[in-house]
Amino acid sequence: FGAAMTGLGVGREDRIIVYDNSPLRTAARGWFMFRHFGAERVAILDGGFQKWRSEGRPVESGEAKSRKARFDARERSGEVVSKQAILDGTGLPILDARGKARFEGSEPDPRPNVGVGHIPGSKNLPFASLYRDDGTLRSNSELAQAFADLRIDPEGPFIASCGSGVTANSLIFAAHRLGGRHGKLYDGSWSEWGADPATPKEKGPA
Repeated sequence: FGAAMTGLGVGREDRIIVYDNSPLRTAARGWFMFRHFGAERVAILDGGFQKWRSEGRPVESGEAKSRKARFDARERSGEVVSKQAILDGTGLPILDARGKARFEGSEPDPRPNVGVGHIPGSKNLPFASLYRDDGTLRSNSELAQAFADLRIDPEGPFIASCGSGVTANSLIFAAHRLGGRHGKLYDGSWSEWGADPATPKEKGPA
């Protein structure tokens, strides 16, 4: 990761702003990755590139200008959770960022040979519910209510999961904005869990 960022001209000490143009809000994954490997000053452009362009702000095309920088990656421990750790029992609540139908197992997984349902004991907080129609993150009071409805303390430790380890990061970011610093990512998420015939799976509402 450090070599890749150095090649892009991004330094670990830089002020980094991440944005996307994706309905999956992939910038949240970028935000998590930068922080996981030691960057401190990382932000997400609220509303992404779509909102930027809709407001008539300046854009560029072509290759980015070269810039010298060094990213000395330092991985933070305890932020990524493995399948085995969940099977062994972490004692932490698990939040699933997928949509309700996929969480409950009422629609098939888009990946072949992946089961349906959710990790036993997990709760469903669809990542899309954290955003307004224009792609901006909802207010702090609305985010806090979303966690409260599930009886999850956003300032306490929890594990975020999704389909492939991307949209779960929106849950971690939302908790971070509410003062939480202990959200953990199950990076393998359902694409790993659901593909393993040995893992326990539940269907229906949490």
